[in-house]
Parts: sequence; C-alpha cells; structure tokens
Amino acid sequence: MKDGDHLEISADDLVSLVLRYNPKTNQKLIRAAYDYGREMHADQLRHSGELYFNHPVAVAAILTEQNLDDATLITALLHDTIEDTPASYSEVAARFGDEIAELVDGVTKLTNLQLNSSQTKQAENFRKLFMAMSKDLRVILVKLSDRLHNMRTIRAMKPEKQAQKARETMDIYAPLAGRMGMQWMREELEDLAFRVLNPEGRASIIRRFINLQKETGDVIQRITGDMRLELDKAGVQAEVFGRAKKPYSIWRKMQEKDQSFARLSDIYGFRIITDSEEDCYRALGAIHQRWRAVPGRFKDYISQPKSNGYRSIHTTVSGRDGKRVEVQIRTVQMHDVAETGVAAHWSYRDGVRSNNPFAVDPAKWISTLTEQFDAEEDHEDFLEAVKLEMYSDQVFCFTPKGEVVKLPRGATPIDFAFAIHTRIGMACVGAKVDHMRVPLWTRLKNGQSVEVITAEGQSPQATWLDIAVTGKARSAIRRALREEDRARFVKLGQELARSAFEHVGRKATDKALEAAARNMRCNDRIDLLARLGSAEITGRDVVQAVYPELVPREGVKVDAKRAVIGLSPGQSFERAFCCQPLPGERIVGITFKGRGVVVHAIDCDRMSVYEDQPDRWLDLRWHEGAHPAVYGATIELTLNNDAGTLGRICTLIGETRANISDLQFVDRKPDYFLLLIYVELRDVAHLHSLMLTLEAESDVASVSRYRNMAHDKTETPA
Repeated sequence: MKDGDHLEISADDLVSLVLRYNPKTNQKLIRAAYDYGREMHADQLRHSGELYFNHPVAVAAILTEQNLDDATLITALLHDTIEDTPASYSEVAARFGDEIAELVDGVTKLTNLQLNSSQTKQAENFRKLFMAMSKDLRVILVKLSDRLHNMRTIRAMKPEKQAQKARETMDIYAPLAGRMGMQWMREELEDLAFRVLNPEGRASIIRRFINLQKETGDVIQRITGDMRLELDKAGVQAEVFGRAKKPYSIWRKMQEKDQSFARLSDIYGFRIITDSEEDCYRALGAIHQRWRAVPGRFKDYISQPKSNGYRSIHTTVSGRDGKRVEVQIRTVQMHDVAETGVAAHWSYRDGVRSNNPFAVDPAKWISTLTEQFDAEEDHEDFLEAVKLEMYSDQVFCFTPKGEVVKLPRGATPIDFAFAIHTRIGMACVGAKVDHMRVPLWTRLKNGQSVEVITAEGQSPQATWLDIAVTGKARSAIRRALREEDRARFVKLGQELARSAFEHVGRKATDKALEAAARNMRCNDRIDLLARLGSAEITGRDVVQAVYPELVPREGVKVDAKRAVIGLSPGQSFERAFCCQPLPGERIVGITFKGRGVVVHAIDCDRMSVYEDQPDRWLDLRWHEGAHPAVYGATIELTLNNDAGTLGRICTLIGETRANISDLQFVDRKPDYFLLLIYVELRDVAHLHSLMLTLEAESDVASVSRYRNMAHDKTETPA
C-alpha cells in the first residue's frame, strides 16, 4: 500500500460528524454503506494515487457541513458504485432501500450527462439536468459536493482535463449552486475554477490583498469591532462576521466595472446575524446612522424573498476613508437558508428535521423552474433563460394595482409587459414608470410602479431584441418577427438548403427536409426553412441532421477487444446475436463456462431465461470513445422495386462509412422489396444516423432495426 492509500476519514469520523447535528442518525446504516462502498471500490485509485473510496467519503463529509439527512449522506458514499463498480441498482436497493437506490441512480445519470460548449447541446443538457433534478433535488446536492471535492483535488489531473472541468464548473455547476441559494459553494467553485483558468490573474489579486493589508492593517477586525459597538449602543443582540471577498468575485467586479484593483472599493463583506426580523431593521438603522449609505445599493430580500427562499437585507455603506463595504443583515433561520439554500429542506438540527419557516419546498421550486424553461421553444432562448435565471439578481416592480412582478436586473418596460401577458407585450407602445412617461429602453429599478401603454394593431419591432433581456420577451419577439417575415425567410431558406445539399452531392428533397426537421425538433419542413432563412440555423446544420457522416468523428479510439468495462482481467466477451448490442446502449453480461461472457442489451427478451441465475449476471458498460466500425447490426428495409434502387441504397450505406457484410431478401413483390441488411457499425449513434439517412431517401418506404429473439447464436468474440 502506498503512502496516500490510507482512508483519511474513517467510518467513526464520519458518524461523529453526523452526530454533531443529528444524534438520532442511523449509525448502523451509515457504517454499512461505508463498508459496502469501500468493498466495491476495493483497489480503485484516483489520479493522485490515493484510494478512490477517499473521494465518496469526502463528498459525504462535505454534505455533513450542510446538516443533511442520512439518505443523502449514504447516497454520497455510494454515488459512484453503480457507474464504476460491480454493484447494481437491485443490490443497492436490497441493501439500503429503494429511496437510496433511486438517488444513487439519479446521480449516475447526472454524471453521464456530457455538458459541452455547443450552444444547442448545452441547452439540451440543461434541460436534461433540470429533468433529473425534478425527481429528487438531493441528487444535485450530491453532484455539487462531488464536483466541489473534484475541484479541490483537480491538481492530479492532466492540464487539458483540468481546463475542461474548470470551464464546465464555471459555466454550469457554480451558477447552479448560486441559483439554489448555496452561495458559499458557488463562490468556492468559482474560485477553484478561476485558479485553473487564470492562475496569474488570481495570484495578482492575492498579492494586492497582501499589500493592502500591510498598508491599512486588519480592516476587517477594525470594522467588525465598530459595527458591534454601534449595535450594542442600539441594544441589538447580534453576531458580526467580516471577510474579504473571494479573488474571482473581485476579478469579476474589475471586469464588469472596468476598474483597477486600487479603484475598486467594495472588496469587503460583513454579515450581521440577529435573533429576530425586527432586530434586522433595527440593525440596519444603526448601521445607516453611523455610516453613509451608497445610493442604489439597498435591497430588501426579507420583504421580497428570492424564489429559492433567500431572505436578507443588503446595503453598501461608505466610511470616512471612502472605502465601501457590503453589509448583509438577517436572522439565524434566514442565515441557515442562505447557507444551504434549497438544501435547508432536508437539514437537521439537534436530531430533528429542521422546521425552518423560510426553507422552500424543493418540489415547488424545481417545478416552477422547469415550467418556465419548458415554455421556451428555441434552444437558444432556453439557454438564455437558464443563464438569466441562474446568474442574475432580481428587481421587484409593481403594476398599477399593486401586484409584484419579478424581473432580472437590467429589465425594461418591454420585459415587464411580456411578464404580465404575451398579448400585453405584443401590443406595447409605451410605458409610464412612477406615473412619468419613459422610453422603452429604460432600465427598471426596485420598487418602481410600471404602467404599460398598449394600442391595437401594434406589433413587436426588430429593435426590441436589443432592449429586452428576459428569455420570455425575446422568444415572443423573435416568434412575432419570424411570422411577419415568414414567407421571405421560407423562400430564402429553400435556396440555402438547395445550395447546402448540392455542396455535398445531395438534393434537398421534401422528404430529406422533413427528416432534418424531425431530428432538429422543428415543427415541420416549413418551420425548418423559415429558421434557416432567418439565420437561426445554418445549411451545414441541416445537412448534418440528415447526413451526419459528412462530419469527421473525434474522440479517443477504442480497441474492439477491450470495448467492454466490467470484465475480469483476461475475460473475453461475445455479443449476443439475438439483440446485437451496440456501443452506447446499456448492456449486461451472462457468464458461460469455457466460453467467457455473452453481452446482451439490457432490454433483450432472452434475459428472462437467466432470471433465476443471478450469479451469472455481470453489470457491464461500453468504453466511451470512438469505436471502430466492426459491430454487426441488422436493419429491415422496404424499398421500391425500381431499376437501380438497390444499388443506390448500397452506395448510400457505404457513404455513411457502414460496411454491408450480408444481405437477405425476405419478400419480393412487383412493387417493392423487403430485405434484411447486416451492416457493421461503430455504435448506436452510427446506427441511428444510418437509419435517418435511409429514411430521407424517396425510394425507401420504411426502415427499422431488426432483432431475432428466437436466435441464441453468438458472434465470434469481438
């Protein structure tokens, strides 16, 4: 055993961390999960060379800092078992219950989401992310803690992998943590990613901080003492904490305000924790009486809470030396929610579930979020709405009747109009803010009263896209403009499609465009052409949707003999001929004496034969990466019986880089052929793209995947 192979946190240590806030914890179950996870991960090592099981234990320890329930902690201990070890869903369910098995499976699915930088794919993955979260939000709590520990130990990874993980953290996980109210986690994730992505920038901020401390002394301790003195004078019982902001937070402010570090003033933050809501406002009065409030920097999230349950008073004050400091004032219960966000719903205090009146119902929170995002029709609009929702602060404005409308910072009267109703937004011609007529590009502020002026016959203007900031408003405006110019865009789209298809030696037939529309989630062929003509998608996108093989594949090459993960050293495998599983599909193995392992698709009907022999089952998965085109699959094809049709189809299959190894005619009629074609492919995505290409051909009446469930013959070992 190497020097770093010891378990840094023992089962006793972990249980002690839980007992600190939940004396009624199920110690026996936590210890059982600890032992099971350690057994499953056995000799697996991390990039650093230490035992892999140190990682899930560290993730569980992070979750104890948020006082979370036993189920979430056990999920953390087991979160990689189904994915990376011989453990199965059924075994986890049998040992620890269905709730924990569901949570572990949910974290596994989140892990398998490949969040990349492509706009459309990233939007689709955000959608999947929220769908996965909607079942049980605790899966994302485990995933965020998993990412936090991985970022804390990222130095062991290769530089290119570090950069990829850091960018993904900055774009996805950090803002998601902030949106859930876990501000401390957001800040740490951002700073850890910043350390990877811009180490020189971070180091320069830290050096300037050190120099500033040398020049000014301990500013935090001095201001904290002054605030405590003022609160004592006012008779307010409260705790005061001060801190310097994280390097990335300061860097972002420097970029946003285009200021140097020397000119940046509000780099310190202070927190006042009181016993009651009344004391919050008394503390605010004491602070404003001593220090001058900075105009426009006051927010009352106690009277207008954020949707994730966050409540606090924010103010920025300026001292005699001109240095600005941010102050947050809240009660102990508000502070618990501010620290753990939506996770406060599952937290414990002194052995009982915390009955915090400010904790939001996670089911309602995620339901509101997913409904809002599902309303967006376009991927671009969806991603825009997600990022706005996760990144921005909110402003609260009022209708003339006193109803509150929540909008992101920077919103305009146009956003306000569409937030009330799409019909109001469409007919908007002007607005009054606090009873005064203002331009539509005016940025709204907290507490303003907004009246929308409408007129019949009005329609959105193209310039509104430069004014509106909310996804809902921009989506509606784009839709209206699209309808207005639809005929022109469709005509232009036809020309662009014809040119794009001719460029690759194909014709933009109605059938090909309909296939592209289905694959790109457009309503129909006309909708596809309109989007193409309006430059929302490109001709290359449309060609790719029908003929994806025209784009070269990238990725790590996989040896076909080592394509399956989960086998013992030296154990060979064969693919079952009945279901012909392909890389990318979920698989399971059946062991045979003297024959190795036969790999079946998880949904293969023949698996019922082995239901009473669980000791022969193996949980397997395909290696990720670029597989060679050697995996056979059978497709059933019905095509017109015309001269040259079969030859054209065979040529087309060859152009998709699939190899025909056998061809069998099942039925011949005067007007059509029914045949089975055995093709060699790379993976299930290759199969789907081939079928989509064939489906787009006018001579093909139908195409489907063929599986012979009566056949138990297996192929030669792959």
